[in-house]
Amino acid sequence: MIDIDNKTVAEIVTENIKTADIFKKNGIDFCCGGNVSVKSICEKKGVDYNQIKEDLSNLTTGREKNQLDFNSWDLDFLSDYIINTHHKFVTESSDIIIQYSDKVANVHGHHYTEVVEINKLFHDIAAELNQHMHKEEMILFPYIKQLSEAKKAGEKMDAPPFGTIQNPINMMEAEHDGAGDIIHKIAELTNNFTPPEDACNTFRALYASLEEFQNDLFQHIHLENNILFPKAIRLEKEILS
Repeated sequence: MIDIDNKTVAEIVTENIKTADIFKKNGIDFCCGGNVSVKSICEKKGVDYNQIKEDLSNLTTGREKNQLDFNSWDLDFLSDYIINTHHKFVTESSDIIIQYSDKVANVHGHHYTEVVEINKLFHDIAAELNQHMHKEEMILFPYIKQLSEAKKAGEKMDAPPFGTIQNPINMMEAEHDGAGDIIHKIAELTNNFTPPEDACNTFRALYASLEEFQNDLFQHIHLENNILFPKAIRLEKEILS
């Protein structure tokens, strides 16, 4: 039985990643906007709270054999996982989606005017995430790894040049919010990634790729906002001399 009455959406997903599918199905944000109670977000969105509660309770409480328990991982390992899985996905998929989006906007933009805006929005989010990931890989994640190594070695560290880890984390979370706003807008414009009945294969491939991109981004942001960053803040307080 999953207790949802006294926990936020983010806390529930952190404890059991399988619950993310239920929230996503009901249009409930579990990453950027996850720090709210289930009851309050259900009231705001007009979702049946009791049905959500039942769906969550029906999930198995035991972890399946192949389910990843991100919340138990060391922070250096989790950082590497995010880079090798989610950062890599963004980099590789962005190039392909831009090719699809450019073509669909050029060929079909006169009739389906929304694809022109979708094309612009995706170019924006791809550029922003590229800069965002570079800052994480060059500054924030190496510092988190230093904290993790110091913890394992039983050592203390001096304060970093940026004062405290809260400063870059605040920036990263603000950028996550910006990316979340863009992908939500794309979902709106695509009617939740539903192509027109007469859509060509490139049109359909674009919408399918955008939905895959959204799903990966939600998981990506969840791992950082709700697991990596809070734990790194607590670890820094423990490690700084």
